[in-house]
Order: sequence, then structure tokens, then C-alpha cells
Amino acid sequence: MVNRAVPAHRLFTGLSRQHLACLVEELAAPWQAGLEGRRHAARGGVRKRAAGAGARHQLVFVDRLVATLIHLRHDLPYSVLGLLFGVDRSTITRAIAEIRTLLAERGCAVPDRPGLRLRTLTDVFAYAQAEGIELWLDATEIQVRRPPASRGGRRAFVSGKKKQNTMKATVIADWRGRTLWTDALRPGRMHDATAARNEGIDICFQHFPDVEVLLDDGCLGLSRDHRGQAITPPRKPRPGALPGRVEQWEHDRHWHSCDRITVEHALAGHKRWKQLMRWTHRRDRLPDTYRAIAGLVSDRTNNA
Repeated sequence: MVNRAVPAHRLFTGLSRQHLACLVEELAAPWQAGLEGRRHAARGGVRKRAAGAGARHQLVFVDRLVATLIHLRHDLPYSVLGLLFGVDRSTITRAIAEIRTLLAERGCAVPDRPGLRLRTLTDVFAYAQAEGIELWLDATEIQVRRPPASRGGRRAFVSGKKKQNTMKATVIADWRGRTLWTDALRPGRMHDATAARNEGIDICFQHFPDVEVLLDDGCLGLSRDHRGQAITPPRKPRPGALPGRVEQWEHDRHWHSCDRITVEHALAGHKRWKQLMRWTHRRDRLPDTYRAIAGLVSDRTNNA
């Protein structure tokens, strides 16, 4: 039964009417430019008829955006969305592929900076140093389908932690749990610190020496290489340590966990979108999907 107390646009897309209007205004021009570019390539030159001539779209841009948001939010099959919008399944497939890419390229919103977005790890570190804020970094894993037995690199997706086939996303948030950045997803077997290094976090630490990043126990190597910047929980005292030392360790570890709970809240906000609960589609589409959802979540948390 539909909850009539919740507006239909928020119930099905997870976004407010104002947020939807902003997305339409922001993405309509890039979508039209990409469309004209593909047509130019297909024609091999400039158009020979006036703008507006020819067949009309069966699915206008607003409907394409709404269909993509519903697919990301509820993971409805393409055939069901085609039935809802009165078009063929292939039309929905192409529309979602186009809009998902545009959403992924937007990046994450900057708190209290309308129109400014963070797209790379360097952008995030530059923003943190300019604003004097601390960053929270964590990784999360999403279960994916097991690769075929005949395909090479099959073991790379087997997570040692979850004992499942997963892909790993590294996320950076601020002290209020607002998502600032997420990386290109890596196979689940890769270590958290290795995934962060592959995104260039070592270089960012060197170029932005005033930025501090709170990490968990999985990034002790980063803490060793970048003391004072990469902050991990205190190490457990050796057996037989004085009671005061153990009590101090428990106190420091507790407060470190309390500080890092905000990035856990950010990850929880991503997992509320059904597609990130368990990914059942092609693995090469997951990175764009995660970045698209992270950008939408960052918009909503900044406007809350």
C-alpha cells in the first residue's frame, strides 16, 4: 500500500521536488550536447535539416531521469520500467545508461558551496586544507555475482573478510557524515590501504601536509608512512601492561570510534539505495552506479 503522507516523487525516487528540478536543469544541457555529438558522428558532418525536424523522442529527458532514479532507488527491471513509461525495454536500457553516466560525472556536493563539486581525491584534500577540516575515510564492500569459472582473475573478487565475491568502494566524508568523494571500485580481495594508495592518497598527503584523515585498523601502513596525518586507533597494549595503560587505551579507542561513526553513517546512506545492497548486474556498471548514488546522497545531506 502506498503511503499517501509521502509525496510520490520522494517515495519512488528518494528525492524532493526541488532536488529533481535542480537535476533536470543541471543535466539537460550535457545530455543534449552528448546526443548531438553522437548524431554528428553518425552523420559524418553537420546536420542538413533545421533543428527540430525528424522523429520525436518517445521518452523525454525528464522521464529518462525519473526512470533512472527509480531504477537506482528500487532496482526495478528494465522491462517493468518500460511498461510503466509506455516504451520498449531497449529504450529504457539506453536511457538509463546515458543518465547514469551523467550522474556519475557530477561528483559530490561541497557543503555550503552551491554549484561547486568535488570529483577527484586531490579536490577533496585541497578543499580540506582550505577549510581546515578533518576527513574520515572508510571502505565498504558490495556483494557481486561470481565471475565464470573460465574467466581469469576470478579469485580477485573473493573478499577475505566477507568470504563472498565483492567489490570495494573507498569513501571520504566530513565530520557531519556528508559524502565528499568515492573512488573507482576495486575487487574485494584488495586491501583497504592498497585501494587508497592506488587512488593516489600518498601523493595527496605529501602535497597537503595540513590535512588529517581518520582511518581504521586496516590502514596502519598509511599511519606509519604519514604520521600526524593518517590517524588510526591506538595499538593494543602488550599482555601484562599496567591497568592504567589499558584503561587509557580503551578510552582513546572509544573516542576514536565515536569520531569515525560519521563515515559509517555516510556508508549507511548509500546502502539505503537497493542497488547497493547487492549488485546483480554487470560488474563494469557498478562504479558509475556507486558514484551516481554517492553524488545524489551528498546533495540531499547538504540540503538537509
